[in-house]
Amino acid sequence: MTSLTVRPAPETTGRPEPARPPRQTRLRALDGLRLIAALMVAAYHYGGRGGDVTQAWGGSPKEQFPTLHTYFAYGPLGVHIFFVISGFVICMSGWGRPLRSFFASRASRLLPAYWVAVILVTAVFALPMVAYKAVSPSDALVNMTLLQYPLGVDRVLGVCWTLWVEIRFYALFALCVVLPGVNRRRVILFCAVWTLAAAMAQSAQEPLLDVVLMPEYAPFFIGGIGLYLVHRDRRDAYAWAIVAVSFLVGQHYAVQSLWNATDPNAFAHRTSFGIVLVVAFGFVAVGAIALGWLNWADWRWLTVAGALTYPFYLVHEHLGWVVIHALHRDLGLASAATFALTVASMLLLAWLLHRFVEKPLTPRLRAVLAKAR
Repeated sequence: MTSLTVRPAPETTGRPEPARPPRQTRLRALDGLRLIAALMVAAYHYGGRGGDVTQAWGGSPKEQFPTLHTYFAYGPLGVHIFFVISGFVICMSGWGRPLRSFFASRASRLLPAYWVAVILVTAVFALPMVAYKAVSPSDALVNMTLLQYPLGVDRVLGVCWTLWVEIRFYALFALCVVLPGVNRRRVILFCAVWTLAAAMAQSAQEPLLDVVLMPEYAPFFIGGIGLYLVHRDRRDAYAWAIVAVSFLVGQHYAVQSLWNATDPNAFAHRTSFGIVLVVAFGFVAVGAIALGWLNWADWRWLTVAGALTYPFYLVHEHLGWVVIHALHRDLGLASAATFALTVASMLLLAWLLHRFVEKPLTPRLRAVLAKAR
């Protein structure tokens, strides 16, 4: 969802200037990690849960994947990994940028593929041969604003709730850090204040504070920001402290929301150890990239993988169910083949969206927004 080009900028912090990452270095390993996170979410939507996907398979995914479904059930943690990556990349892309440029970059990155995905899924679900119910025309129009989740409107894309989380993070970072000017001290203060305020909001149990401060997801964004500070200077003790506290708090929220061992009706029983392990993987993987340990993973195809991640993430869930139904129930393909072909078809659709929607429209929208008064 974000640009991965390092943009070092001068800062006035009163401390010796740390070693800076090389100018215009592409962090291709981060692209690859984003695709891994997206595939984790897709595995969950196709084989790690009950609900609407059972209609596509003609029965519970437990029957299709007797062993793998227990691992697919950990797929929601791919979203948490996304949030760590987002914290890293948003801090990186916002460094040295004025507010208008930051806003233009974020809006032009999110909106073109999103608008087309909403139209596409709405149109497919309106077909008479598709079993899933389309949202009303009015609700579909509201979905174009990205405000359907807080407004309580039926969602066209099941994953759009994560975009609402991302947008609130962008707003907080823009107002508190980008608007006054990004520097190390301001970023550290932002992380510290947000961490403390989110904990207070959790204690207060005030809905408005929860909406603004997002206690459940804040540690992952803050941890990613801390890892970007590590990327700029691996000797920065404050940055390491931010990462450590964020992991400790973040794993708590992840276990609290996903641990279901005591639920007799759970689709699959996740263990608290497994949840902590996946969260740790996300922090360690981004940390390894921040420290340059994965600079050897500099293959060009990873850039393509990173470009496909966002459109794939948008379309894979609902359209994937349609493909599963067609391949498995209509054509009688085996479960494994259906799963693999569904993922491949969604990646192909993601490439088409990237090639014919994002590539031509993103730079044009960015230019328009950057010049607008």
